[in-house]
Order: sequence, then structure tokens, then C-alpha cells
Amino acid sequence: MYQLEEETEADWWEVEALYDLCFAPGRTALSSYRLRDGVPTVAPLCLVMRDADGNLAAAIRYWPAEVAEQDILLLGPIAVHPTRQGEGLGALLISESLAEARRLGWERVLLVGDAPYYRRFGFRKLEGVVMPPPTNPERVLGFELVRGAWAGVAGDVTRATA
Repeated sequence: MYQLEEETEADWWEVEALYDLCFAPGRTALSSYRLRDGVPTVAPLCLVMRDADGNLAAAIRYWPAEVAEQDILLLGPIAVHPTRQGEGLGALLISESLAEARRLGWERVLLVGDAPYYRRFGFRKLEGVVMPPPTNPERVLGFELVRGAWAGVAGDVTRATA
């Protein structure tokens, strides 16, 4: 049994430790982190899952960003503790957070990730949307929370301005 809840300020460092455990050293040097630096998360979409003993099992975060002056959600990072992988926790976090993003009125989501994994949620490669280098364009994926939301949206991904 797991408890799904919004990440709190008290969870921050524990979530950071999970990300450190799950990702390669130097993860904060990735281009997506430059878009997040100094920008507050979209708090209602930043979720944690804890087991019955209160141990952190998984976490997901979202950040605002822009493409061609259009607001977007930047999904990530998402991580599942290595001892909990294969239980569907990542899929649950993605599904629940995307549903909440839709309820909150967001239209489009972007992530940098593995297309075969994220395709099952409806993410597709974005043409003409450019992450800061060095990002492999094949890994720039988008999801429409509103039908047609990515149509005609192209350009550089930039930090949120407001």
C-alpha cells in the first residue's frame, strides 16, 4: 500500500537524495536543469509516494517553461527507488500528475526521455522544439493535455518568465 501526496518543503532533500540515487552523477548539469534553476516548481503536480512505513518510494516534479511564448510544463525528474522499480509506481505518478495538470488547465507537457517508455502515455517526438544543448532532439517529447495544443508550437525551450 502506498500513499500518494503533494511534495512538501520537508520532502525536498529526501526527494533530491532519491534523484541522486537513481540518476548519474552530474544530473544537475543537464540542460533541463538550466531551465529549472531559480524557477519554482508547479507544486500541485510535484508528487511523492510513500510506503506504509513512510519510506519514500517514488517522486515526480514539474516546472513551468515556455516555447515561443507558450506556457508548457516540463516534466521531470521522475524517479522510483531501485527496490520499488517494476511495481508500476512511475506509471501511476505520470498518469495521476497528467490528469491533475489537465484539471488545472495546462495544455502541453514536454520532457526529455526515452520515447519507447513514454509513448505508452501518449508522448510523441516534437518537431521544431529545441531544448538547450546538449540535448538529443530524438529525446524531446511532448504530450497534449488539450487536443492540438502542440500544433504550430516551435522554437527554443526557455525558462518561464512569470
